[in-house]
Amino acid sequence: MHRRITLALAAMLVIAGCGGAGDQGGGGSGGTAGAPPSTTGFDGTTIKLGVLSPLSGPVAVIGLPLTAGNKIWFDALNQRGGVAGKYKVELVQEDTQYKPDVTVQQYNKVKGNVVAFTQVLGTAPTLAVLPQLKTDKVLAAPASLDALWVREANLLPVGGPYQIQVINALDHYLTDGGGSKDAKICNMIQDDVYGEAGLQGLQYAAQKYGFSIANTQRYKTGTENFTGQIQALAGAGCQMVFLTATPTDAGKIWGTAAQAKFTPRWYAQSPAYASAMSKSAITPYLQQTTLIVAEGTEWGDEKVPGMKDLVARTAQFGPGQQPDYYLAFGYNQGRAMTAVLEKAVELGNLSRDGILNAMNQLGRVSFDGLTDDYQYGPVESRNPPRSSTLFAVDPTKPFGLKTVKYNTTSDAAKAFEFQKTG
Repeated sequence: MHRRITLALAAMLVIAGCGGAGDQGGGGSGGTAGAPPSTTGFDGTTIKLGVLSPLSGPVAVIGLPLTAGNKIWFDALNQRGGVAGKYKVELVQEDTQYKPDVTVQQYNKVKGNVVAFTQVLGTAPTLAVLPQLKTDKVLAAPASLDALWVREANLLPVGGPYQIQVINALDHYLTDGGGSKDAKICNMIQDDVYGEAGLQGLQYAAQKYGFSIANTQRYKTGTENFTGQIQALAGAGCQMVFLTATPTDAGKIWGTAAQAKFTPRWYAQSPAYASAMSKSAITPYLQQTTLIVAEGTEWGDEKVPGMKDLVARTAQFGPGQQPDYYLAFGYNQGRAMTAVLEKAVELGNLSRDGILNAMNQLGRVSFDGLTDDYQYGPVESRNPPRSSTLFAVDPTKPFGLKTVKYNTTSDAAKAFEFQKTG
């Protein structure tokens, strides 16, 4: 997810030095370059954007609300006139089932009809389409927080990367969370590139804070029985476990741990949680043991400027849509893509080359507190958020999470360096 995810989370764009728009009217002036000519995915009046997301299968619990967040952002933008106040946006959605090969098929199905992709959900699916994005000169926004994306010119990431989430979680555990570097710190990860991102963050934290990783357990997505992994963690005496998972697997993992009466302090990557967990058989266990590390704030928290707009726009354009932090992440993706498109309009070119050029000229984009600001521009100078929010499970809250610590940034996270994938 990510896949994936936190998360995450609006007033319109406030873009430093990139000709973007504030929330008044929803668009910039369009610049001085004149109307962009028609091109692939743009007929002179409507901009088409692709959405590649699991709309069915076990990861649809993330894909559906995240896609709803994309739609709510652009529906609200269209009501205000569209990109630069002139050009309406239409989303072209396809179901990837969270499978890399299906993602590539769906990409090829729609790439000839869109200017860019405002969502590709998942780390492995994003890696699967990345070579074609480069060949086709297409920009895409990954619904995944891997550090891999920061230095990729064809990707438009938002939010603090997974590695940053893990580092900030360990800082919290070792300071406010009652842990010590002598504790038995372990992790459990999805056995793929998403899981490795979680492990990379933990290894970095171990080096920075001087602790050892006592045990690592891996599992395949869709595993039915997690007894072996839980027994191994318990047998190793794990006092803290960091979990990198998606919700269906995470629910089984925590259910197995609860049955085994294995009660370490769990910290979990943002895509491990789904709001249904706050009203389920594992809710008491999660309340006792677990913190989620993600982005943004509680639903309805008007101390965060962007939340008031997000709630109002969801009520207007997503009636019946339940509060969800994946929705907020999708909403933020729409905000970032709009920043790029408005820059491209300012420069008079909505072609694929024009959009990539606009991406390189983009500056800082503010997300009004739903996630920290992102410094875009040339890949070598990009700087993503270094902050994370820690949540506890609370069934009385709208999506079942209450804020424990908002937008916390550790010194170790500030020092993390992002590498190009090659």
